[in-house]
Amino acid sequence: MTHKNELTRSAIAGVAGAAAMAIAMWLAVACGGSDDAGAPGIPETPVPRQASGPSPIAAGCTGGVASGTAYVNAEVEPWVAADPREPNRLVGAWQQDRWSNGGARGLVTALSTDGGATWVRTLQPMSRCGGAAAGSAGDFERVSDPWVDIGPDGVVYAMGLVATGAVLAPGSTSGMLASRSTDGGRTWSAPVLLIRDGADFFNDKNTLTADPTAAGFVYAVWDRIERGGSGPAVLARSADGGVTWDVPRAIFTPVPPGGAGAGISQTIGNRIVVLRGGVETGALVNVFTQIDVVGGVASARIGIVRSLDKGQSWSAPVYVADQRSVGTLDAASGQRVRDGAILPTIAAGPRGELWAAWQDARFTPGGTHDAIVIAGSSDGGRNWSAPRAINRVAAAPAFTPAVHVRADGVVGVLHLDLRNDTPAAATLPANAWLLRSRDGVDWAESEVGTGFDLAFAPNAGGLFVGDYHGLVSIGSAFVPLLATTNADTANRTDVRAPSIEALADARAAPSGGVAAARTQAQKLTAAEQALLAHAHHAAIVELMEQRIPGWQRWARAGAQTPLR
Repeated sequence: MTHKNELTRSAIAGVAGAAAMAIAMWLAVACGGSDDAGAPGIPETPVPRQASGPSPIAAGCTGGVASGTAYVNAEVEPWVAADPREPNRLVGAWQQDRWSNGGARGLVTALSTDGGATWVRTLQPMSRCGGAAAGSAGDFERVSDPWVDIGPDGVVYAMGLVATGAVLAPGSTSGMLASRSTDGGRTWSAPVLLIRDGADFFNDKNTLTADPTAAGFVYAVWDRIERGGSGPAVLARSADGGVTWDVPRAIFTPVPPGGAGAGISQTIGNRIVVLRGGVETGALVNVFTQIDVVGGVASARIGIVRSLDKGQSWSAPVYVADQRSVGTLDAASGQRVRDGAILPTIAAGPRGELWAAWQDARFTPGGTHDAIVIAGSSDGGRNWSAPRAINRVAAAPAFTPAVHVRADGVVGVLHLDLRNDTPAAATLPANAWLLRSRDGVDWAESEVGTGFDLAFAPNAGGLFVGDYHGLVSIGSAFVPLLATTNADTANRTDVRAPSIEALADARAAPSGGVAAARTQAQKLTAAEQALLAHAHHAAIVELMEQRIPGWQRWARAGAQTPLR
């Protein structure tokens, strides 16, 4: 990191005293926020297996200078965690009221004590529209990338990306916030500011992991983009259950093929999992996508780094595989679907095994659309199997995977696809599917809930229900938390936890039992390979431009621009 950063280790205390309570209550009324750190959930009539409800944010709240379209009542990009002590206790989080041009008005967490049947929601003061007071840790215009996890002692943690102003524009700021709950997700501490940067950096795509092998250890990771394109993986660590946090530091700084002077390189999609079972129980593995731009051409690969000392030191990178996604389009209208095309997902199993999944076009006819591929490791990430395509319908675009491993070692992969799409340009039928396997080769498929029309999704650089969603398990059942659309422009999306009974192993896969993974990439002609390379480059540029306006200028230059 350079001397120009504005890293801070926050010692922000929780809100206390009658005066602070009065201010927080006033903010809750004025801008729709929760009362304070001890705010109760939002009381509303529950809809079975629906986690979200009407927006709790006050009408007209923008959090600052209004730009773009706020999709009120649109909830997107959920994540979910299960309490290891009480599996029926689930905690989820999502973006509330998504903006068209980045972030959301607020971040909501939700608690279920009955395995996802009913939920109680809390608006987090991680943004001004979320109820944050002026000058507090959450005093930002927008919040994004919600994440939650639960430690082995039941302490719940939440994290969000916060920003004010246009990305990397003069006067802009970005940061990361974290909060904790000691009562299972009912009430929350005041958010703690992990990092705050000005216009020379943008903090992006965060995740948070509570160590299942060591109560109190929590790891927050993200990429920190410098103006010009460099983006190391950054870690903030807490060893006392999220009360205090270490100063964030880079744990991996990528270098493009050919060396540091050959182009630019960054990470995205960082996420730590902790090995369970075997001699390396407790070891940390951080997965990421590394984006390299050399000679003006962008490419990507999936990699990991490992730590054997709770994040104090990290290994050299191990590369899992090249990543060759092209993203998803509505074939009839040409409308882009904003998916998880450049993001990996990872899960650790009970015997020290690892599974990583992502989108990749090399396994589809002509390389014209993405498949869901998976690779496994049985030695803690040192070596990986060749990737296999596992989505059932090779001819249909498949996107946005989430992977989770049950306590008995069964692997589940949740994803969306367009197998039921029609030639009609006005609609885009989509479906969610759960794939299950004991060996990574043979996979059973179940439909998750019912299909939905993706054309109703918020348009945020593409039709957007999130570039990730959540998946956990309760006993033998997988429990997803995902955003799907409603046929209602005033309430475009809701977050749902479809019936776990429909996903149990005892149920037959509706599309006819078990299918084998496709183990070989398509043999593409030279012309098809050239088209795939071009489409992959274009997808990276488009997706990164949505996140970092101006990124394509760095890609065209193909070399890092020094900070001034």
